[in-house]
Amino acid sequence: MDLFDRLQEQAESVRLPLFAVTVTAAAQINTPLIAILHWHGFRRATPLMLPGVEIAPRPVPGTAVQIDAPWQSVEAVDAMLLDAAWQFGAWEVERIERRGCNMIGASAAEALACRRAFGDYGSDMPPDERLLDGASDRCDLMLLAARRGYLRWLFRPVKSGVWRALDEPDDTLAEDGGRRPPCPVEPQPRSARGRTHGRTVYRLGSVHSLLLPR
Repeated sequence: MDLFDRLQEQAESVRLPLFAVTVTAAAQINTPLIAILHWHGFRRATPLMLPGVEIAPRPVPGTAVQIDAPWQSVEAVDAMLLDAAWQFGAWEVERIERRGCNMIGASAAEALACRRAFGDYGSDMPPDERLLDGASDRCDLMLLAARRGYLRWLFRPVKSGVWRALDEPDDTLAEDGGRRPPCPVEPQPRSARGRTHGRTVYRLGSVHSLLLPR
């Protein structure tokens, strides 16, 4: 099963629109990938009903999925993400590369960004709002990333996603907001300068027809 199938299976199971999908990897080949599905939805914090008391709904927590597929290069993961994002109708895929935060000179903001990339939002968050964790190696991978650095990919789905409501012009999308494979965008060679603090953006959507004023 490929990445698109895994994510689509989760989307069909939860039956909520997706806001974004992130995939994070420690900077070491053949380590598991951690995919996090960020849902756009709310639920009541408790089923308790109190007369005259309105209990505000809370955001549905994200879902973590561990992908154990082997990979030998960042470009190989790029290809996997491009394929999934293309089929989900995303307009772009963003990849960031960050150094390890357990080193001299690393700031608290870098440590926080690393934790959040692996779905660790802190112990001060209420238990029912924390990540729905289906990734058994997530904490160990986060510790490895703190030493070695990490990469994080992000895309925003149109198919099965909240972004479909925007109705942005894109001639590559099918009626359901997705696209048929294969993805025509090829991975870019990784630059040596971007190995500690870099950002790469792949554009997927395009408009070929003439846009007229509304």
